[in-house]
Amino acid sequence: MEMKELFKEVETHMKHALDHFHHEMKHLRTGRASLALLDGITVDYYGSPVPLNQVANLSVADASLIVAQPYDASQSSAIERAIMKSDLGLNPSSDGKVIRIPVPPLTEERRKEFVKKAHDLAEHARTGVRQARRDGNDKLKKMEKDKVVSQDDERRGLDEVQKLHDRYINEVATALAKKEQQILEV
Repeated sequence: MEMKELFKEVETHMKHALDHFHHEMKHLRTGRASLALLDGITVDYYGSPVPLNQVANLSVADASLIVAQPYDASQSSAIERAIMKSDLGLNPSSDGKVIRIPVPPLTEERRKEFVKKAHDLAEHARTGVRQARRDGNDKLKKMEKDKVVSQDDERRGLDEVQKLHDRYINEVATALAKKEQQILEV
């Protein structure tokens, strides 16, 4: 394995950890209605789990209301059940044609829970970045031991992997700070 390939592989793993972190952060409520809140919800559609956005037209009516219009009106109750079963604390109501999903303002306690969850997600992402660094460093040390690269090249490689690590750790910290601010904003 060449050093450039190694750096590319390490960066790919770090980027994957960061992307997963961003994806998970979308599901945290910030007190505003957002369709991203409903991304992880699946509806039991004639015995098969189907993403909510494939069984209903979703839209944000205002800052505190999401509207779901089922493509098949007979699925209204299944959609309501799926939203209630999610741990988002949402309470949908249906008139048979349209499901209104009010997004209640977050209580101080609930905000703190979401901030704590955001910190847990960030720590998980940092762990993924650190693991990628460790794997890259181990491979560099093995390459030096097997005389594939010189000690100087190994040292430069370790520095390069550390720079990648620092960059991705900073990106996680920045995204966490931004999300924390959004959650705590009243």
